[in-house]
Amino acid sequence: MKKLQQTIYILGGILLVAGAALYITRWAWVPYMYTIGAFMFGAMQMLDRYTGRNLVLRRLRRQQLLGAIALMLTGVLMFTCKHNEWIVCLLVGCLVELYTAYRIPQEYEKENS
Repeated sequence: MKKLQQTIYILGGILLVAGAALYITRWAWVPYMYTIGAFMFGAMQMLDRYTGRNLVLRRLRRQQLLGAIALMLTGVLMFTCKHNEWIVCLLVGCLVELYTAYRIPQEYEKENS
């Protein structure tokens, strides 16, 4: 099951990035592609649990989940906003995801050494 989750996670990330990049083309199906990718990506992050007692890692996991929720909310905003207001939500989600992507492995190293 872990391999299937990883495959869905990667495929969701690819759809998410492709949907955000192709939005400029104004193709009708691009918001659907982004939203499906964001929900696949976010769902797999939510299924990944941290059961340890390290408070820093717990905080980082919560931040990562908030970033995933922001990415999913961006998909909804792509359909509801008339202009490009969804870009602010995308930026927040991406920054939080980027921060946690670098900090979580550092904390795992500290915990294991």
